[in-house]
Amino acid sequence: MGLNYQAVGWNRQKKIYDLTIVGGCVTYLVLFVGLGFIVRPLASAETLIIRGFGTLAFLMLHVVLSIGSLCRLDSRFLPLLYNRRHLGVATFLVGTVHGGFALFQFHALGDVNPLVSVLTSNPNYFSLTHFPFQVLGLAALCVLFLMAATSHDFWLANLTAPTWKALHMLVYVAYGALVLHVGLGVLQAETSLWLAAVLCVGVTWVLGLHLVAGFRERAGDAEGGSPREDGFVDAGLVDEIPDNRARVISLGGERVAVFRYDGKLSAVSSVCQHQNGPLGEGCVVDGFITCPWHGFQYVPETGASPPPFTEKIPTFRVRVAEGRAWVHPTPNPPGTLVEPARIATPEGT
Repeated sequence: MGLNYQAVGWNRQKKIYDLTIVGGCVTYLVLFVGLGFIVRPLASAETLIIRGFGTLAFLMLHVVLSIGSLCRLDSRFLPLLYNRRHLGVATFLVGTVHGGFALFQFHALGDVNPLVSVLTSNPNYFSLTHFPFQVLGLAALCVLFLMAATSHDFWLANLTAPTWKALHMLVYVAYGALVLHVGLGVLQAETSLWLAAVLCVGVTWVLGLHLVAGFRERAGDAEGGSPREDGFVDAGLVDEIPDNRARVISLGGERVAVFRYDGKLSAVSSVCQHQNGPLGEGCVVDGFITCPWHGFQYVPETGASPPPFTEKIPTFRVRVAEGRAWVHPTPNPPGTLVEPARIATPEGT
């Protein structure tokens, strides 16, 4: 483990991104606490700090959950996706501070272990008005800790992309727990309509973005045309595939990206092995298919990443006939060399 693990290398962009996160968090907390003293002069500093970190963590989680859908709808949000894990870890750290202050404020001054006190001090699990909402916050924080602890590419490589992705889908469990944490906790105590409205707007925003992005994705999952006698499936007109870009078709439930480059066609799986990114939405850069999410690259003919990287994706046989691209739906083993199909030039037709 120690031999394969490498610390995160912060490039200039990531340093600027992280400094922006820190600056934004500090600004938000200063404004929240400052305005809190003005609006509620009797509120204690501890209460304002707890609420400041809590609302900030909840807001940041909304941003984290929005980035993926926004990128599906508009590629201009891709720089946010490139650094999303940094924002996710920052969200966990902010939430941890919130939980730590709350734990000390409400459970650390008794004769029971604070964590035990959180779990046992309120047994009213069947009451909406007195539900132990702090347990939900603790559960969400545990999920965020698991995700932050495995955010490094070391864990992505060793757990494999599908397992890692499934593990990080638990963020929606954490989000649901936090929505209930707020709904059953803060809103009960405050009985404020505007707080309820803000919570509803946040949930509607996240669900709406995911639904819109999902419908847009579903439209691109239509199966390719009927196969010919040799099994090849029509992938559309070659001239409609932009140079150094791809057309994505669905074959047997799998997305296949047919790339056009240097007068040739190659077909590969549209799923990046790094984080299941949409390779078909990327482009060919310096001869390599480049994932739009994090820049992972693959050789079009083999589906293998250039050394020293070892990621590989399945390849597909492709042909050109009568100006149309034809792809065989049976995938080759990841990294298999497949000769690209040559596109006839006007001089050769």
